[in-house]
Amino acid sequence: MALFQEIDPETFSGGRIVGIIPGSVAADLDLRPGDELLAINGQAVEDIIDVQFYSAEEELELVIRRNDVILQFEAERNYHQPLGLEFAHPTFDVDIRRCTNLCEFCFVLQMGPHYRRTLYVKDDDYRYSFLFGHYVTLTNLNDHDWWRIETMRLSPLYVSVHVTDTERRRRFLRNQNAGDILEQLRWLAERHIEVHTQLVIVPGVNDGEWLARSIQELAELWPGDEEYGGVVSVSVVPVGLTKHHKYGMRPHTVAEAAQTLDFVESLQSDFLDRFGIRFIYPTDEWYLVTGREVPTLEAYDGHELHENGLGMVRAFLDDWEVVSKEIADTRQMPAPQTLTLATAALFAPTLRNKAAEFAALTGCDVKVVTIRNEKLGETITVSGLLNAGDVINQLRESGCGDLVVLPRVMFDHPDIISLDNISPQDIANQFNRTVALADSLGDVWDALLGKSKVMYRPGVAPAGTIDLKVLGNGSNGSTAHFS
Repeated sequence: MALFQEIDPETFSGGRIVGIIPGSVAADLDLRPGDELLAINGQAVEDIIDVQFYSAEEELELVIRRNDVILQFEAERNYHQPLGLEFAHPTFDVDIRRCTNLCEFCFVLQMGPHYRRTLYVKDDDYRYSFLFGHYVTLTNLNDHDWWRIETMRLSPLYVSVHVTDTERRRRFLRNQNAGDILEQLRWLAERHIEVHTQLVIVPGVNDGEWLARSIQELAELWPGDEEYGGVVSVSVVPVGLTKHHKYGMRPHTVAEAAQTLDFVESLQSDFLDRFGIRFIYPTDEWYLVTGREVPTLEAYDGHELHENGLGMVRAFLDDWEVVSKEIADTRQMPAPQTLTLATAALFAPTLRNKAAEFAALTGCDVKVVTIRNEKLGETITVSGLLNAGDVINQLRESGCGDLVVLPRVMFDHPDIISLDNISPQDIANQFNRTVALADSLGDVWDALLGKSKVMYRPGVAPAGTIDLKVLGNGSNGSTAHFS
């Protein structure tokens, strides 16, 4: 290790290290939490993608900032030995790249006051697309970004297309600088980058003939050969609009949803013959809104698109089929309890049906409470966009059992807080009841057995310093399922 030079700490941005994996290169070098990684083998690193890419060599030279002093470390890495660094943020230059569009259906533009601060950030970062499956528009990339995608082969990417016609897409995004999306997708395909796309459908804007044309033009970019990239899926998503929407868009009627679902499903058999997969996939909401049975998991052709709302309801149903047999075979049943299961409107009928079966098997008194989304409006019917304030107010009205079960995705945040900054522990303390988070009835069964790792018992200090009085001052989402 050699002392390199002293620097102004504001001159450089690096990746702040928060953890060291035992047995790794970093552990051997005695790197420490609080250090900042600046470069690997002479290459400045701007995110964990750079770290993964440049640390794949057997000989490594790391430049570290420690207490405003620059240090240089050299190491030899065994082939299977990880670098072993955990970072505070996946991106080092900025926390996340901001969106340059002004889409009229953007949830950030439809938020009311008193939500957690990050919900007012419009993100559109291709790095988060590669790392975490976030959908991006490709409208804010510079030459360096395109170079990185090509050089590091960042595949797959997840791209919001919405409509393939350039002028209509520019109007849809309210961004006259948006490039030709088909040209961009073709460029990615030629460089062996696979792309999952989505079309958020707004009645009267990009449905009908525009939807048919977009699907046809995206299908022309199907890779056709496993060695090549291209468009490998198209998710069709209904627009979600809160009561704060200002631009005159509207959600689909049930009849319109049925018509769209019929059209998309009619294309799937043709694509199955042509490509060997269905290629285009309606999200779960179309089925729940129209009261139709959701497809089997096989209908998604192995694509992992749960986070975009595809197959989550079927996964819930399949999980229950397995868990119900486990419960039926249980020799020593836990003591019956009164359970309150809270969910959003769209999934409530499905949950209520299966919760009745759960009650019959376990002997528990199970009540499903449908939570109205008062703060975002009753057109928002998915569990991932429920507010804890609405849950608290409506459970007070309906009463709650010994165990309160809430959708886990309500608290899908590193700090385990809801959209309106309330933790499950706060709710447990409010009601003097144990609160469990769940994705499935299997998770509810685990809670009854005392095996759940996400249970919150009353009498513990609140997780944060949230003033629940803000709930009376008025105040991206998950699909429709228990969590």
